[in-house]
Amino acid sequence: MTAPADSSTTTTLPLRRWVLDLGVSALLVAVSIVGFWPTFAGPSYLPAAVGGMILGLAIAAVAAWRRWGILIIAGMTIGAYFVFGGALALPHTAIAGVIPTLDTLQRLALGTVTSWKQMLTTVAPVSAADGHLLVPFLLSLVAATLTASLALRLSQVAWALLPAGLLLVLVIALGTPEPAFPVVQGLVFAVMSVAWLALRQLWAPHNAAISVGEVDPSRAAHMRMRRVLAGVVVLVVAGGAGVATSALAAPAQPRHVFRDVIIPPFNVRDYPSPLQAFRKNVRDAADETLFTVRGLPEGTRIRIAVMDQYDGMVYNVTDGGPGSSSAFTPLRSDMAPDAEGTRATMDVKIGEYAGVWVPDAGTVSEIAFTGARAEELRRSAYFNDATGTAVVTTPLKQGDTYTVETVIPGEIKDTQLADVAFGKVSLPKQSNIPEDLTALAAETVSGAESPIQQVRALESFLAEGGFFSHGLEGEVLSRAGHTAERISTLIGGDQMIGDDEQYAVAMALLAREVGIPARVVMGYYPDEDAEGETVFEATGDNVHAWVEVNFDKLGWLTFNPTPPEDKVPNDQNTKPKVDPKPQVLQPPPPPQEPVDLPPTLPDDRKGEDETLNILGIIGAILAVGGVSLAVIALLASPFIVIGAWKAAKRRSRRSASRTADRISGGWDELTDRAVDYGARLAPGGTRAEEAETVAATLTLPQVTALAERADSEVFGPSEPSTEDVEAFWAEVDGIVGGMGKDAGFWKRTKARLSLRSLMGGTAIAGGLRSLGEAAAARVRREPGTIKSSSTDTTTTRSESETP
Repeated sequence: MTAPADSSTTTTLPLRRWVLDLGVSALLVAVSIVGFWPTFAGPSYLPAAVGGMILGLAIAAVAAWRRWGILIIAGMTIGAYFVFGGALALPHTAIAGVIPTLDTLQRLALGTVTSWKQMLTTVAPVSAADGHLLVPFLLSLVAATLTASLALRLSQVAWALLPAGLLLVLVIALGTPEPAFPVVQGLVFAVMSVAWLALRQLWAPHNAAISVGEVDPSRAAHMRMRRVLAGVVVLVVAGGAGVATSALAAPAQPRHVFRDVIIPPFNVRDYPSPLQAFRKNVRDAADETLFTVRGLPEGTRIRIAVMDQYDGMVYNVTDGGPGSSSAFTPLRSDMAPDAEGTRATMDVKIGEYAGVWVPDAGTVSEIAFTGARAEELRRSAYFNDATGTAVVTTPLKQGDTYTVETVIPGEIKDTQLADVAFGKVSLPKQSNIPEDLTALAAETVSGAESPIQQVRALESFLAEGGFFSHGLEGEVLSRAGHTAERISTLIGGDQMIGDDEQYAVAMALLAREVGIPARVVMGYYPDEDAEGETVFEATGDNVHAWVEVNFDKLGWLTFNPTPPEDKVPNDQNTKPKVDPKPQVLQPPPPPQEPVDLPPTLPDDRKGEDETLNILGIIGAILAVGGVSLAVIALLASPFIVIGAWKAAKRRSRRSASRTADRISGGWDELTDRAVDYGARLAPGGTRAEEAETVAATLTLPQVTALAERADSEVFGPSEPSTEDVEAFWAEVDGIVGGMGKDAGFWKRTKARLSLRSLMGGTAIAGGLRSLGEAAAARVRREPGTIKSSSTDTTTTRSESETP
């Protein structure tokens, strides 16, 4: 024969209650995690987030069914995180994408602390392959477990809205300033919450105490239908009003998130502009193989760095400050999901090249380092999306290898640019520009009728009107550098003589003076006779600099202002050749005559910048710490809520207005603790019956005498004194302390965190007893009146008579 199931170890809820609570919990969590859509630029995070949500709902359902305590729930949640985290959040580290490895477990453990920082310090959209899936997986797992557990276990479902609401707030704070579907998210979350609260209130047991359906079934059905229709109308009206209000009151400013105040710990100004070493490359590395590129598409140029800020001395690479075109962020994968063009894979091997600037090309999608230093280089790599410049704080050296996944844009002809305007991009402000460049630029483009004609006019002015010379031995004298003085000499001399460095800077400065968005690029590309070869060995002889101009909706296009290398001055129209000395960087221009200026205040901008940097670092630390603390608080919130709830009930019982209620509350406190330690009390039992059960279950014979004392104090002829109450509570505390003394650590902890006393039958028993105690209190207040139940008449007695 099959043994009957022990109903005391499982929770029996109506099927509709299971479906409602689990369904709404899933919907609220799903509505919240939709907010990660812009962060990942699509649905790539949904398998991890939905998987975590399903695991959380399953844990909550099984634990509620089996009536397991919070420690078991926490253990199951942690176990699910490590068992399924590899397959859902870190599949690239797991065996066959499913079985976790030691590396997977290590990343999962560290990810609970570090994944928040990594996600916030990576410019969106982040890549799912870089370990960022840990954040949506962990949040949905924990939130679903807490939301469903509280919904299934507590009579007040409003408590379950706390973790769901906190999840929504965290998703917004960890996301991007651009919301995903704000109106839909807010509307669905609010409507489902209200409907959930209403249905749970309607299904509450006390609302079914008197059933109209038992008297008039048709009337009961009519009333239920009216309630449902009224609720639907209210929700529809509220939702429509919310949508209309959101459309009329759209915020003028974007919302602020954690990502706005956390700055990646990298400053590109710590590294000198690569353009300063242009002539050194030409002179010292002309025959050295700096690096080798396999798979370089025909006509593609290798980019070293893009420079967009000029200060009169150097054309610099900027770091995303005010007016910059972009910012450097940690290297990630899938950096160009929407790029159009021909996809290419290039394998790069470093030779004699040494430096922090990483050679790449096109619109880079991913840079994957290989070789012995792959992990070291990956951790030190940063990338600028807008300029395509990559940098490693650990300099490249001989033997380093990496693969570049990129998209090469198609060729655009001038006929396609006839009616295209310049792009509206933000570039840093230029300073210390030679005075004669403004008039020269305006004069040069005066005859141009379209933007492309203006750019071609500047390009032709330099390429056709100038001569080429590196200034090396046997060549015409041509000084290195691109200071304001050097550019003035190039433009204002009898003849323009220079190389890529001077011509590219000159064209960019001229273009910026007439409002053309231009920048300088330094890199390498093969000679014309080597075009079409699949392997490109870059040497110092292949180094070049050129100009890029931004056109609306087409991006940055390349222009070459440098004259051909064979266009050199002859002996009749130039100065004699000289054997120049080794090239060095030129000193700044000579000081001008001092001008009397009004006194100015000291320049404290450096100090202000340092203060802002310090404040930014402190803000980043506080933000990351705040997120970690929020997650810890989210994990610990059930423990805190349970402890606070029990403490509040104890204070309420001990501070009741009537002393008899304090005595009754003391007994309820004892039975609550006994229930937490495993005693099973029948609802509606008397104190004597409860004492018998507690004494048998927990071996506490003294509770029998305490129950008799409680009855005599509560139902006695007079109110107990304050001293009686204190003595009674002291005895209760002694018995409760004895329960924990004989139990082990885990049993004591489980009892302290148990929900049985908060949801079990002790509350019902206490409520029934309170009816009798209220009657006893009325008798004590009117000692001269006794109501006879047999004759239904009232008689009066002397106060001296025995009651």
